Amino acid sequence: MGLIDGDARQRLRDFLTDVAGAPVLITAFEKLSGGAIQENWLLDISVNGGEWAGGRKLVLRRDARSRVSTSHDRVQEFALLKQAHKAGVTVPLPCLLATDEDILGGPFFIMHRVEGTAAGHKLVKRPEDDNLAAELGKQLARIHTIKADETLSFLDVPEGSPAFAAVAIYRRYLDELLNELGQSRPALEWGLRWLELNAPETGDIVLCHRDYRTGNYMVDDAGQLTGILDWEFSGWGEQEEDIGWFCAKCWRFGADDRAAGGIAGRDAFYRAYEDESGRTIDRSRVDYWETMAHVRWAVIACQQAARHVSGEQVSLELALTQHLVPELEMEILARTGATMIGEAADA
Repeated sequence: MGLIDGDARQRLRDFLTDVAGAPVLITAFEKLSGGAIQENWLLDISVNGGEWAGGRKLVLRRDARSRVSTSHDRVQEFALLKQAHKAGVTVPLPCLLATDEDILGGPFFIMHRVEGTAAGHKLVKRPEDDNLAAELGKQLARIHTIKADETLSFLDVPEGSPAFAAVAIYRRYLDELLNELGQSRPALEWGLRWLELNAPETGDIVLCHRDYRTGNYMVDDAGQLTGILDWEFSGWGEQEEDIGWFCAKCWRFGADDRAAGGIAGRDAFYRAYEDESGRTIDRSRVDYWETMAHVRWAVIACQQAARHVSGEQVSLELALTQHLVPELEMEILARTGATMIGEAADA
């Protein structure tokens, strides 16, 4: 992706003026922090007349300089965001999709900005919050009601076991890291073999967010959920995949005694999900997918670091991600080795 310089900013202003049918003034435009895989830009505009008259607080989302192969493009993520909004999920309202690469060097979309913080290390320092956990459980249940239609035809329907499919994908990624950079991760290979041998029977297939965790939702100063973010990994899978990812120890930001995303215990989260969905959560299946979550995040962390080491995208943030891997490997070994998974997992 190219830089958003003065010329690109003018092209963006011209595009917005055409869409609004009235003169648009960009009053603020700056890159937001984070976004190792996608870039988010704060975008404030003022429209002089027409249906859009007045000020708008927006976010522009586009590809980072390099992207992960499993990440959806912006056209696909925009379609997912629209479907989620239609299903009653609390998401930023999607506004505009631009596929003309002459504007900013690649496709992008614009959504309304929601207020609050998504910083996981801040959210877990708040008092334990069963209400927020319950709301997140309800929202996840709504995500799992989204059905396949022509706008989501780019999502592959899994053939056979989603667990086996995930193991095969992560094993291939590790092989690529070994071949390209000489990186060998025996503990992760061990974890993948355990997951292969202990895979549960295939359950119901639902639309999974696949990155539903603390750090990917916004909470305002009053503790209210304002938006669920980052839909670029969504796909068809089992409900326990999202539940296990949300509850995995690696996403509690140090608040390890609060199994539901570091913000509360599991009970409120589980109860709200079950009440909204009408499904009963099988805790043993969640345990399995929590182990999968640690393997998945470790593999992704290796991939992130490889983007830096290879020179594809030189980034201190990406380089430092690999420092998480040994801790993740220790957790995987604890859950699959000397300690039985049911004893290793917390209540």
